[in-house]
Amino acid sequence: MNANLQHLDLIDLISERHLLLRELLEKHWNDHSDIKLSNSEWFILARIYQEEQTTVSYITKHVDISRQATHKSVKRLKEKRLVIVKKHENNKRERLIELTDLGRECYEKNEELKAKLESRIINQLGVKEVNRLKDILKLNWGV
Repeated sequence: MNANLQHLDLIDLISERHLLLRELLEKHWNDHSDIKLSNSEWFILARIYQEEQTTVSYITKHVDISRQATHKSVKRLKEKRLVIVKKHENNKRERLIELTDLGRECYEKNEELKAKLESRIINQLGVKEVNRLKDILKLNWGV
């Protein structure tokens, strides 16, 4: 076991592993793509992909970043031609955001990268252990 992880509590262990996995994915993507994306941008793309069309308010609420940071990230995603922003028919202050074909393609390629990384983890830890970990993470922790 990594000596740096030996004395961490549960919260910090989960956080460290999460950061490591996100860094690996971000680095792999950015090393192999002309379209550079941050973790925040990936989280936003994921929310839009799940909803097909959503608003800045929804993203802010579900990605847990500030409204200002959400606007800035959406602007960058628009500049990268990954999303389009349209007027909302029922709310003049709100804008609808949806993925472009390129945005959808990038998201789906990233999902493939995540599946490959998960396979590497399964090869290292074993199917039984990974499934056990997933089951534990899905449980109601009462918090």
